Amino acid sequence: MVDLHPIKQETFDIQAKTNTDPKGIIRPVDHYNIMQGALYMARSADHPRFHYLESWLIPPLDMRITWFHFRDNIAPTQELYVDVAHIDSSDQQVWTTRDLYVDVVTHRGGRIQVLDLDELGAALAEGYIGVDDANRALRASQRILDGINLHGSLQGWLAQEGYQLAWQSPMSTAKET
Repeated sequence: MVDLHPIKQETFDIQAKTNTDPKGIIRPVDHYNIMQGALYMARSADHPRFHYLESWLIPPLDMRITWFHFRDNIAPTQELYVDVAHIDSSDQQVWTTRDLYVDVVTHRGGRIQVLDLDELGAALAEGYIGVDDANRALRASQRILDGINLHGSLQGWLAQEGYQLAWQSPMSTAKET
């Protein structure tokens, strides 16, 4: 069954060092950095599966890449989580995202998972998303998959695109993602 919902929106206020999540909860951010036209964010989380997250928002590629720091008792194969999203960085101090439903997840061993295409279709049928945004989501998803397949990893493809992702600490399970 599809979890039908309006587009999730998020705000990243660099000056205030806050991140307003899709539920409207304002969360403190430990670190913001703008590099190569992309925004890096790191903050703690009160989620039962992970305690910290680091994200890169890359507007030209319509993607937010997140490394979830899972709790010690959680051992997923997941490495990086990509939200396909429209990112507005026109105000350099306050970036916003509109999640376009589709997600791409990389896993140890090279497995790639595409999630929520059913949500995208249902949201389109229900009028939560327009045809232009749905096409944008599908084009971005295809570009991500093609990039990973052509360059062997997400980070390998992004490096070819001019985005050298850096994380606060070495990625223990996703060094080659």
